Order: sequence, then C-alpha cells, then structure tokens
Amino acid sequence: MATFIFGEAMLEYHSHGGEGLRYGGDTLNTAIHLARAGHEVAFVTALGTDPISDAMIAAWSAEGLDTRYVLRHPTRNPGIYAIHLDQHGERSFLYWRDRSAAREMFDLPGILEALEEAAEARLVYFSLISLAIAEGEGREKLLKLASSRKSREAAVAYDSNFRPALWPSLTIAEATSQKAMGVCTIGLPTNTDEQDLWSSKAEEHEIARRWLAAGCNTVAVKAAEKGCVVATSKSPEPRLLPAEPTQVVDSSGAGDAFNGGFLDAWLNEQSIDDCVEAGQALARKTLGHQGAIAF
Repeated sequence: MATFIFGEAMLEYHSHGGEGLRYGGDTLNTAIHLARAGHEVAFVTALGTDPISDAMIAAWSAEGLDTRYVLRHPTRNPGIYAIHLDQHGERSFLYWRDRSAAREMFDLPGILEALEEAAEARLVYFSLISLAIAEGEGREKLLKLASSRKSREAAVAYDSNFRPALWPSLTIAEATSQKAMGVCTIGLPTNTDEQDLWSSKAEEHEIARRWLAAGCNTVAVKAAEKGCVVATSKSPEPRLLPAEPTQVVDSSGAGDAFNGGFLDAWLNEQSIDDCVEAGQALARKTLGHQGAIAF
C-alpha cells in the first residue's frame, strides 16, 4: 500500500548558485526521501501546464514518485522560493507563492480520486504548510480525510511546520494546527515552530505532552542539536534522545529529512527509538550539503 503526501512544491533558487532545475517544499522533500528509500509514494499537489512544470513532474517520476495526482492548473504556475545562508549555515527564505497552482489543488479535477485513494493508503502525511495553502473547503477536506482515517486506526502523520506569512492571523493558524494534532497518529513538530505558533517558550517535554493531550498517539519533537523528545499514548512520559554533533553546511530541509528517515523506519515497522535514529541520520546527511535535498 502506498503513502500519500499532500503539499506544495516550488522552484528553488539558492544564494550560492547551482546548475539545473532545483525544487523543494517541505512535504515534497520528505516524499523524495521516502521514494529514495524504496517506498511507494504518491505526491498530491498542483503545478501549471508550462514546460517547467513538465520538467518537475519528469524529475519526480525519475525519483520514483507516483505523479498521477500532480494536478495541472490551466492558468497558474509553480511558486518560487530563494534560500540565503549566513556564515553558520542557517537559512532565511524569500517566497513568491501567492499565485502558486498548489493553492487551488483541491478545486481541480482529479482531487476527489486522490482523496478516495488516500483514504485506503498505508500512510497519509501533510504539514501545517499544506493546510495553510489549502484554504477554505480544501483545508476541511484534508482534515476530514485525516479524521476519517484516524477513526479507523489508519496512520496519519503531521508536521506543524509554521510559516507566519501564510496565515491571515495567528489565531487561525493555532486553531488549524490544534485540529490537525487531534486527527493525526504520528506528530513530527519542531520545537521552534511550536514556540512561534503558540507564542510560547515551552520546552520540548511540554510540547510533547500538549500533542498527546490533543489526541496524537505518537509524537517526536525535533530540537536540532539537543536531539528529539518522544512520547506515546502508551508511554506518555517524554524522553530525550540526544543527537550526535554534526557540522552544518545548510540547515535547509533538515527537518523534512528527519521526517523522511523517521517515516521510512516506521513503514519498516521499527521501534520509535529506531525511527528517531533513522531520522537523525538522514537529517545529518542533509545538513552536510547545500539545498533542501541532494540532486
């Protein structure tokens, strides 16, 4: 059974340059990592009908992604983002995504078929960015899919990846993430996203408890060089699993890589500690090169 991943993919421009077609996006990065690990992954998004969109689909197909549900918007094109790195490898972003085709993916022909097939998938994964761009009815469709799956004890993974500029208000972002926390079975938040989203200085153990209280079954709170704090409904006391030190070339996509490694191990039915170890290993690899994913 396949994994279905919903989200946005954009063209990537890097301040350090680079040749050829580059692309990224939080859920796309995770999808590619899972496909490279040998899993059957369907990526659900929307692009345009332009040659660059054609090239992106061809590249994803070559990676092994199922692109049947990369829908085509007749008048919109892919969004674009630019990464700038400081001397420590920490990144900042600029976005041109207001007219991104993915913002209207839930209005396009083919989305109902994607949702129906995703309902029976082994795993469904999305992020708070996926929910941010899926405004109105699209957002509710994605949350309804997750809720229906959870009621049947089918797996739903969610990352509260927070980009303030995508939201009309912090209150709406908080309420949306709260709903998603309640309908996921696997939570993959980052400590800084949670602190920014909830205007809180909550530590990772408190964040883990909040997710369990919201209804999430298993949570792994990413905390960069600290490591990862994990908790489950069966073992609710949060535990810190330390991270190995690593040299940071570019932090872009490290959290997405962690998610990919974690979910790869989960799909292979490994323990939560092994899932975290796999996530940290892939994140370390990603921190060692420029860009969100290695081309």
